This record gives sequence, structure tokens and C-alpha cells, in this order.
Amino acid sequence: MATTQQSLVVGVDVGGTFTDLFVLDEHTGEARVIKVPSTRGEEARGFMNGIGRAAEGAGAIATIVHGTTVGTNALLERKVARTGIITTAGFRDVLEMRRRDRPQTWGLRGGYEPVVPRDLRLEVDERVLADGAIHTEVNLDQVEAAARELLARGCEAVCVFFVNAYANPANEARAVARVREIWPNGHVTAATEVLPEIREFERCSTATLNAALQPVVGSYLTRLQQDLRGHGFAGELLVVQSNGGVMSRETACDVPVRTALSGPAAGVIACAAIARAAGLPDVVTGDMGGTSFDVSLVAGGEVSLAAPTAIEFGMVVRAPMIQIETIGAGGGSIASVDAGGLLQVGPESAGSNPGPACYGRGNTRPTVTDANVLLGRIAADRPLGGGLLARMDGERARAAIDEHVGRPLGLDPQAAAEAILTVANAKMAGAIRVVSIERGHDPRKFAYMPFGGGGALHVCALMREVGCLQGIVPRFPGVTSALGCVMADMRHDSVQTLNTTLADLDEADLTRRVEALADSCQQRLDSAGVAFEGVRERIELDMLYAGQSHTVNVPVERQALTRAGIAAAFETAYRRAYGRSLDGMPVRVLNLRYARIGMRPKFDLAVLAPVGGAMPAPLGAQAVYHAGQWWDAARYERLALPVDAEVAGPAILEQPDTTIWIEPGFIGRVDRLGNLLIRRQP
Repeated sequence: MATTQQSLVVGVDVGGTFTDLFVLDEHTGEARVIKVPSTRGEEARGFMNGIGRAAEGAGAIATIVHGTTVGTNALLERKVARTGIITTAGFRDVLEMRRRDRPQTWGLRGGYEPVVPRDLRLEVDERVLADGAIHTEVNLDQVEAAARELLARGCEAVCVFFVNAYANPANEARAVARVREIWPNGHVTAATEVLPEIREFERCSTATLNAALQPVVGSYLTRLQQDLRGHGFAGELLVVQSNGGVMSRETACDVPVRTALSGPAAGVIACAAIARAAGLPDVVTGDMGGTSFDVSLVAGGEVSLAAPTAIEFGMVVRAPMIQIETIGAGGGSIASVDAGGLLQVGPESAGSNPGPACYGRGNTRPTVTDANVLLGRIAADRPLGGGLLARMDGERARAAIDEHVGRPLGLDPQAAAEAILTVANAKMAGAIRVVSIERGHDPRKFAYMPFGGGGALHVCALMREVGCLQGIVPRFPGVTSALGCVMADMRHDSVQTLNTTLADLDEADLTRRVEALADSCQQRLDSAGVAFEGVRERIELDMLYAGQSHTVNVPVERQALTRAGIAAAFETAYRRAYGRSLDGMPVRVLNLRYARIGMRPKFDLAVLAPVGGAMPAPLGAQAVYHAGQWWDAARYERLALPVDAEVAGPAILEQPDTTIWIEPGFIGRVDRLGNLLIRRQP
């Protein structure tokens, strides 16, 4: 428990442009937000700059919850540790063969470079059959020789992956023990410790990426912990997982692959909680930062999880992750006209340094932010959040847009800027359709919830594009991911392959397995040293009809872990997914999945609500170019608007972490929690 001296809980989300902090005082209930510039390549420095502004001394902080993109960036940029693989004879190319897929479906040429090159994938004699029987005992002398050879070749980390080890890990466990005896650091990954699940490529890929990230993420978090301790921090440092839960720093160092998409996941968790509290359980979320646009779907108040997830082509991680569709369409996305005369926006980004042309830091190419500045949707004289710069240069934005887009397309600067936003909005709407329409959801039945620094500028445009009838802009959209860090529960997931028919399922054995997984996950929760309000569990089975290759995720209550209970749950899940069941077909149970969730204390979102009762006067009027003409938009301080205040478009609402553009024909109303609910005017 936090003491009076240690009353602060701080959520920290390190993005490509800004590092965002949400600071909650558990004793007073007060909350505040902080934005500081990110330091790309030295993320810990930006992190510590923010912590320095969160409290006079780090000793006042009880808990820090960190959403990090260090692992994701390392994978995308291929800046991972030199890693080796020790595997079963005949299986060194599993990582390269994948699922016999290709980066591009069509074409005569294509290339793929695996994270681990072939000369660092070494084979040893061993074999376990699919039923778990040991056909060939592992040759430990070969294992030791392979490990020493990998060390001689400069490997910092190693993954031991044996085929069919999910059915019997004995050979793999003996090999890992021998490797750990001689390996000079702790960066030794056993595939079955990370993913004891059928399907060799997914298991090999997940375990290999985990090994490659251990030195990168481990050193980052260890250095961060040391810096915090040096500044007097004596609390707990927790890390957000891709599944939306949090884990201890030690667990994150052991299984860093679970931190992929950590930051966006925290934002979705916050959006789900805010939307539930606002009475809107069905929302599509859109996180627009400086570099990317991340979309997810929340149905019935619950986030959608997916496994596996491809971080990039061939980099598959099979672990529970919040379903997020990412495209390169952020505020810093660069606009250009290609050789065919078509306007393109992204994926290349100007980032925070040098940033958009209007920052005046040397970039002369136009970005989405430049277009918003030129069209008057962002006031150029406003200080940019986090003290990045005092004002923006509208003339530089105009010159960049005119040179690179306007003149090549024969458009005046305003029309060119609006074209940039039209293309960017179309790309973002496409991502929303992927997570909604392509998965069987009607976006007209969902509210659209933008967050991130740039999302609220495009809320009305995206509502128009995809047909959402309502928008909801959270109280602090620019730091929603940091808020999610504070709100997230601690969660640990485990999986075991059963691979049996439902008719042959051993009910007693299944119960024993569930209890063993519950004990293992509870130990992880206990080791974090964090107080919980309660603990809940989630049991799921991957099931399919005989002859099928794709499974259906089937939630099952513990008291229903019988053949009859599982059969009923499978039929319900299958009908929900496909609209019918296949009567008379044998059913198989492939995997058992277990999640144990430690529920951290929640704070009342009402603490974010406005306290004033009077409608403030407008800050003035601002000329905004929209739909081919200039409009006089009323300009308000968003955080000063009281509950039930209504603002009709055209209007601009400003706050330190974002700007909201309400288009003509739309109206925004402040709800009891301080959210802005946007709808079309009747």
C-alpha cells in the first residue's frame, strides 16, 4: 500500500513524438497530465524528464506503470540482439519457411530476411513424436558444442526450440539446462517456456523474437530501474503487456515479446473503461499520434484479443494481444506526389525531430500537421504540448504544401492542404473498416472514440467517412495511453496444448491442468508485490470440428469443465462466429488457455470531470478552411466547458494535449465525466 509520502501512481507512455504521463494522487483523488518530448533512441531520458515534472522527488511515487514501444521499435527496425537457435535436426529452416507465404502475393521476385540468419541456426540430434513419446534422446554434447559455437560467433542470446516439445518438454528442458550452465548471461529462451503450444512455426517465431528482445528490453528496463532508484524511487515499476494487462519489470525482462504493442494496448484499455462509464459499450478507437494511427474495436465493453499477430511480415508473435490495426498516418506523416501523379500520405514520418515543416527545424516537406495549421484547425500561435516549441510557423507550412503538393497537382495551397487531409482521412477510415466491417460489425452501431494528440482533429471527418452516428472525445485524449497504464489490471496468460477429441477428453486431467496454470499465474501475480482488490480468471479452449484447420475461441466457466458443458459452450461460440453449427461432426479440443487477472484499485473517472458551472465566453473567432470555403469558427478552452455545455460547429476546442475540430453540421456536448459527445445536428 502507498504511504502518505508515496501517494502518486504515474502512468507513462513513450510515443514516437511525445512521452505522456498521467499522474494520480490516490489520497486526494487529484489527477493531472504531463507531456514532454520523446528522445528517440534514448527513451529512458525522455521518461526521466517526465518523472522529474511529475513529482518534486521520485520518492513520492508509489507505482509507475510504463507502456513501452522499445520492443516493437527494435523488431521493426531490426535492432535486436545477435541471436542463435539450437533446434532439432532437420528443422533449422522452420523460421524461414514460415507458412509458405510471401510478402507480396503477386510478382516474380520477393525477399525475406529472418531475424536469425541460417548460419546461426544449429541442429542437434533429438526427436519427440507428436504423441509425446521420446523417439531420440537429446544429445547434450551436441547441445553444448552448438552453444559454444554460437558464443564464438558473437551471439548474445539463444533460443532452444525442439519440434513437438509442446507434447513432451523433457528433451528441450534438459538441453536448456545444459545451455544455461555455460551461457554467460541470462538470455536463454526455451520455446516451451514462452509458448508450449502446437504449430512449430508460431512457437519458433515467438520464442526466437523473445530471445532477440531479451537483451534490448532487459537492458532498457534495468537501466530505467537504476535511474529511478538513483532519484529516490522505492515503489514498483510495472510494464503494460500487449493483452492490456500489466506485469512486473522482472517478468517483462523474462518475456519481453509480451510488450509488443504495449503502448497502444494501454490506450484501448482506457477507452473501454471510459466508454463503459459513459454508457457507450460499443466503440471503435483511433489512436492518432505523430507517426501512426492505431485502430481497435471494443464490443460490449470488452476489448478484442487476437493471436497470432504479425509485427511485420514473417515476425509472428502468438500471444494474447489486443487486436490493433496500425497504419502510417500520424500528424507527422509526410505528403508527396508520386511519379504517377497521385497524392500519397505516409508511411514516412517527420517524427518529433525535425518534425513538421511548421516546427521550423529543417524539414521542408509537408505533413498532416502542416495541413491542419494552414487550414486554421490548429492555431499557429499556440504553444505545442510539452514545451516542444512556443509557436508554429504557418508560412513554412504553406511553402512546403505549395511546393510539394500544390504546384505538382495544380492546386492552390488551401485546396492542396485539404487534399492531404482527405487522403489521410480515407486511409484512417480504411483501417476502421478492417476492424469493424471485415470482422462482421456494423460501424453505424459503434461510437468513434479518437485519442492521441491528433485524433480529435479528424473526429467529425471519420464519423462521416464510416457512418458512425456518435463520437466521444475523452477528457484528456492526448494522454489516454498513459491513463490506461494507471487503469490496467495485472494479467498473466498461459497456454497448453491438449490436441484430443472432445469424446476422449479426460475431465479430471483437464481440471488438474487448470489448477496448475492457476497456481503458476498466481505466483507471477504474488511476485509483483502489488495489492489487488480481487482476482478473477478466464478459461478458454481452442476448438474445431474434425478436419478443420482454424479454431474457435470458446470461453468456459470452471464449473462447466465437463464434456457436456464444453460441447454446449463450443456450439454457442461456433454459432456466434459462423451462424450455424455442424451437427454430428466430431469435435476436437486443441489448446487450453488460462488468464489470471489481479484487479488493481480503480479510481472514479468523475475526478476528471469539470468543476465549473458557467459556460465560458469564447476565446475569439478563428478562420478555418473547410469544404472549399472559409468559416468563422468559435474558439473555446475545452477544459473550462462545464457539464452539459453544448458547442455547435464550426468550433475549435483547445487544451494542452490536443485540439478538437467540430465541423459545421456537428454539435458537441460535455457529459458528466467531462467527455465530449459529438453527433450530427438534426
